Amino acid sequence: MTLVEGASFCICTQSGDITPEHAQGLFFRDSRLISRWELYLDAQLTEPLSVQPTDPYAGVFVGRPHPRPGLADGHLLVVRRRYVGQGMREDLSLRNLGRETTAVTVTLVVETDFADLFAVKEGRGGPPGQQHVSVQNQKLAIWPADRPDRTGLVVRASCGDPIVGPTSLTFRAVIEPRSEWSTCLEVVPLSAGKELPPRFGCGEPVEHSSAAQRLTAWRHGATRISADRPSLTTTFERTAADLGSLRIFDPDRPDLPVIAAGAPWYMTLFGRDSLLTSCMALLLDQRLAVGTLHVLAELQGTKVDPISEEEPGRILHEMRHGSGLGAEVAGGSIYYGTADATPLFVMLFGEVYRWGFADEVRDLLPNVDRALAWINDYGDRDGDGFVEYRRATDKGLLNQGWKDSWDGVSFRNGHLADPPIALCEVQAYVYAAYQARATMARIDGDDTTAELYRKRAAELRESFNTMFWLPDRGYVALGLDRDKRQVDAATSNMGHCLWTGILDDDKARQVADHLLSPELFSGWGVRTLSTAAARYNPVSYHNGSVWPHDTAIVVAGLMRYGFTEHAQRVATGLVDAADRFGGRLPELFCGFDRAEFAAPVSYPSSCSPQAWAAASLLLLVRSLLGLTPSVPDGVLRVAPAIPPEFGELWLRGIPIADGRLTVVARGKEAQVSGVPAGLRLQTG
Repeated sequence: MTLVEGASFCICTQSGDITPEHAQGLFFRDSRLISRWELYLDAQLTEPLSVQPTDPYAGVFVGRPHPRPGLADGHLLVVRRRYVGQGMREDLSLRNLGRETTAVTVTLVVETDFADLFAVKEGRGGPPGQQHVSVQNQKLAIWPADRPDRTGLVVRASCGDPIVGPTSLTFRAVIEPRSEWSTCLEVVPLSAGKELPPRFGCGEPVEHSSAAQRLTAWRHGATRISADRPSLTTTFERTAADLGSLRIFDPDRPDLPVIAAGAPWYMTLFGRDSLLTSCMALLLDQRLAVGTLHVLAELQGTKVDPISEEEPGRILHEMRHGSGLGAEVAGGSIYYGTADATPLFVMLFGEVYRWGFADEVRDLLPNVDRALAWINDYGDRDGDGFVEYRRATDKGLLNQGWKDSWDGVSFRNGHLADPPIALCEVQAYVYAAYQARATMARIDGDDTTAELYRKRAAELRESFNTMFWLPDRGYVALGLDRDKRQVDAATSNMGHCLWTGILDDDKARQVADHLLSPELFSGWGVRTLSTAAARYNPVSYHNGSVWPHDTAIVVAGLMRYGFTEHAQRVATGLVDAADRFGGRLPELFCGFDRAEFAAPVSYPSSCSPQAWAAASLLLLVRSLLGLTPSVPDGVLRVAPAIPPEFGELWLRGIPIADGRLTVVARGKEAQVSGVPAGLRLQTG
């Protein structure tokens, strides 16, 4: 069970306990505040009966003590209402369902190791280091002895007169028949010895909290999507809630939210993930895109630093608060080692222009030009027109595309590609970035810049179709290695090339057919790596699994080139997978064929909720609607191709320019209302 709000999240068992034997805990700013949180009644753990998530940050855990020997039922009910946000609040109540007064000893065992997030994920939490523990005024305070400036915690109860020890709070409860005993527990982070205000304080109405009010405002302001198919409506509602909960706010600029990559392991700003998610979520709310662009522009590289891999104009890979990434990878809280975030930054900027929100990002145009300068000055290492990557030190990421596992880029025979590596999808993003900059310049009347980037885009497309095409295989190479050899494994990456339009039309049919072949299409989605490749493993992170965002990009690419039936087949498979996951698509799932198992097989430690997995269905729907705004040109195109299995779709309040659009679509027909003034609607 995962609860999440901003930079805080909690992973626990179905009973609500946090057990030290597993990768669980209450986390804040990439450190584990709580490594053990176990509730005992008369020295026995409780038995879970039900878990009811109420909001992304809240859940209700219902349980009971194990019945006494010889009895089938007990008479105590345990209800734990938990709220996570800059710490945690737990409303604990015990109900006596019996006819006699009962006395019970309630003990909450609390431990922390202040472990780094990735150490926990990898099973390296281990015993805690030396800690300072303070017990006074009926509260327990713990902080690292070696780093008093790091985050600590306070645990306290609002009532119940607990006996507080160095690792526990103990209550003596006497409960009359048909009555209830309750208390409220708080876990409050300490920063430099000072308590940080929790999002949910004991005694405060939950609905008045900033977290609840922000999520309510998000739901009211975002596009509302529903469908004839009830499960699809549920999925859209879950998507909106998950994206709302994954937003991160700067207290100094609360009007510019950004999106964290996903819970539980990536609750931080990522370049690639946040940019792609924001682009997919334009159908829902443009503020994520605007906020992401502004924040990433503020953090854009300004100098050359081989430790963090910062370079002038480069967009970051990820930001971390804890010690793990800084010590082991980046040498600081920001790491820049990615090849694709910089062109994606320019791509998203262009999309925001097209959707009619240019005024909200126009002041970032110098950042766009610095990003384009990075592509030419640092990204293209050897002057061949392609962006390559190679880590600056042995502490950086070996692979710096979206498949950034150490073995994520390999030849068909299993040999790993040697860097510098030019990935096919990175060139596709650069092509789209050039196109976007040319369009911006044309809109602003800068014909010289427009012509420069039109020419660069055309040259890149020509050289790409020559160097990356495998004529004997009929598909696009994953990349070029250091010797300019084509990395010949068939992968989902080629779908990204369809998405941006870099591929020549005469090659697109073969690519579309390969993406729908049994080697790549599992029936639920498109595999990251073909079953014919030597490194194929359906239970792997990047070598045969299915990633929903990746599959949604494939659908968008297929629709762009007019392969409607291909796109509908893939889209239907992904929506069916969402049904099997209860409306929430995980970060990834295993690549087993649909004919082998009746439901998609979960991948261990997959993030859920995960930002671009949640947003993938928004891109999928936008693609199937054929919704293509170009506000500067005064055109709005809607050309639906909704699969029959979806029935009718209703989208109310789509943000475009200064208006809100409503679209009702079924099959190839659409009714559109609320078109902003100055836009001409094109259908079909």
